[in-house]
Amino acid sequence: MIYDPTSSLLLTPVDREAPERTRRLRTLGLGDRPDACFDAFAHRLADVFAAPYSIVNFIDENRQFFAGLHTPADTHRGSDLTATAAAAAGSSGGVGRVMARDHGYCPHVVVRRKALVLEDVCDYPRFAGNPVVDEIGVRSYLGAPLIDRTGMTLGTVCVVDTEPRPWGRAGLENIKAMAGELVEEIHRREEGLI
Repeated sequence: MIYDPTSSLLLTPVDREAPERTRRLRTLGLGDRPDACFDAFAHRLADVFAAPYSIVNFIDENRQFFAGLHTPADTHRGSDLTATAAAAAGSSGGVGRVMARDHGYCPHVVVRRKALVLEDVCDYPRFAGNPVVDEIGVRSYLGAPLIDRTGMTLGTVCVVDTEPRPWGRAGLENIKAMAGELVEEIHRREEGLI
């Protein structure tokens, strides 16, 4: 299925909390620069799930920002998918940390406020036409929301693969538990700011 931005079936859901989330992210100092702690967390996600790509993603009104990122290029420089992802994200060289809000599946997780398991995105017409399928080659996705103590969904943690993956119930429970761990780290950081 080719991405068609005019199709109502493929539209990214309306995110009414985006302005408030953007303010909360700015207060926490998140969502505008890479973070070594979040990169380490993304590497851990990749190890736990044996996934080639993993992300700590904060979403504001207009974009997604990958504050934590693991790609195969972290081990094998020059990955075609990484180069494509960087180009699709509008990056000039290196791995892209910014992606449009209508690309990918994390915006759906944020609006739904629930984890999302897509073992093969091509099995779901709503998700198969997302631009990351054609532009980047994503075939499977597992993501969970980062919901802080105020009840705000700040973003997501996710793992993706270029092949269909049977994430299963264990994968779902693992990604949710790891999202909870990261939220606790964000809370510790916030307490350090006060």
